[in-house]
Amino acid sequence: MPRRSLSLLFLSLTLVLVLAPAAAASNDGRGYYGATDDKVVTTAGFILILFFPTLVIVLSMLQSRLEKRKQARLAAHKAHLGNARWRGGW
Repeated sequence: MPRRSLSLLFLSLTLVLVLAPAAAASNDGRGYYGATDDKVVTTAGFILILFFPTLVIVLSMLQSRLEKRKQARLAAHKAHLGNARWRGGW
């Protein structure tokens, strides 16, 4: 029972600490940026349109390079095993 109450106390304390900044907000819910208009929203949309394809391209290039390294490593291992001198034994 003490373990459960300790866990509940920790969860309650975490919840209070997370929600405390929202209770102290005094900017009428506008956020940190301030008032937003159509230009701000459009610019944010264009930034997102550019960000996600760029992210996909960069991650695809990274995956391709890692795949090439993996294939080279497997080919080297296969070549190493194919050499009769390195098969083991006395």
